[in-house]
Amino acid sequence: MAEPQNYANHVRRPPLLFLAGCFGSTAATLIAGYLLVTDFGAGHLALFVAAASAATGLLFARRFTTGVQDRVIRLEERLRLARVLPAELKGRVGELTTDHLIGLRFASDEELAGLARRVLDGDLTDRKAIKQAVRDWRADDQRV
Repeated sequence: MAEPQNYANHVRRPPLLFLAGCFGSTAATLIAGYLLVTDFGAGHLALFVAAASAATGLLFARRFTTGVQDRVIRLEERLRLARVLPAELKGRVGELTTDHLIGLRFASDEELAGLARRVLDGDLTDRKAIKQAVRDWRADDQRV
């Protein structure tokens, strides 16, 4: 059984898939660039454009995926905050940035109000600091 999720082990990246894609598309772009410079031709130009497009597409696909994930987290956490926060803090939920919400998502319901108050008061300002302040970690086992 895997160890419980916490700040030290919560990040998940698909290393083999992403690194292999990055390495392969970068290598193909460099090789195609070399061929284009040393022996200019329409075929080498097409190869370079295809390789550079693959590398660019891979980076954009990763960025778009994390962007959508951030939007979903923002929505989930706003709904959770509306349910969990005391009345005096509910009206301030709109002041929380996406980074704040991403940091707060790992806090248990019991400590969420206290951490949200610290964020809103300016005591905790960035995602990393918020995550490190979480004591009762709420694991996200469905992340991609």
